[in-house]
Amino acid sequence: MGLDDTDAALAKQGRTVALVIAGSMLIWILAPWLGPKLGMPGRFALLIDFAVLAALVWSMVVTYQIWRKRQKTKG
Repeated sequence: MGLDDTDAALAKQGRTVALVIAGSMLIWILAPWLGPKLGMPGRFALLIDFAVLAALVWSMVVTYQIWRKRQKTKG
């Protein structure tokens, strides 16, 4: 219940951050190609850019929190 649980929780958070970063980058890369094929207006490109930016800001905040928690457990 001590250090092992903390490490497991931090590892789970790290995996979540990695999936968010990978997913948002994949969406960001595919959106300009897929948008016109689906007939989406150009204004949705800006909306997708803002959503990806928000996901990346969130991932940076969570990564910083993980780093701080690891520093705290080291001693």
